[in-house]
Amino acid sequence: MSENNKHLVTQYLSTVWNEGETAEADRFLAEDLVQHNPGLPDGRKPVVEFVAGFKAQVPQGRFEIRRIAAEADLVFVHSHFTAQDGDAGMAVVDVFRIADGLIAEHWDVKEDVPETTASGRPIV
Repeated sequence: MSENNKHLVTQYLSTVWNEGETAEADRFLAEDLVQHNPGLPDGRKPVVEFVAGFKAQVPQGRFEIRRIAAEADLVFVHSHFTAQDGDAGMAVVDVFRIADGLIAEHWDVKEDVPETTASGRPIV
């Protein structure tokens, strides 16, 4: 089950976010998606509209998954988002709850990638 859930989330990020194929969103997102991102209301439609507008403004924007884990109905993804080649980007952590084979709930946090860190290790 968790491998299927990880595959669903991986395909969602690749297809909808990286490729901008918003017409495919119904394969991944529940219509009544519960959204915890403070900038988006609940539902599949707001995500589709946001991604379409975002990809129009930032066509090279993409998520590179660095780590992914699943437990029960939750999938955790640690990604490096860049808007274009050479962009330092952002570290992003998304948490997805899967129900009936679709993403039913979503949380996310993000942080700009700094030039340096006190430890000398990268944040993504």
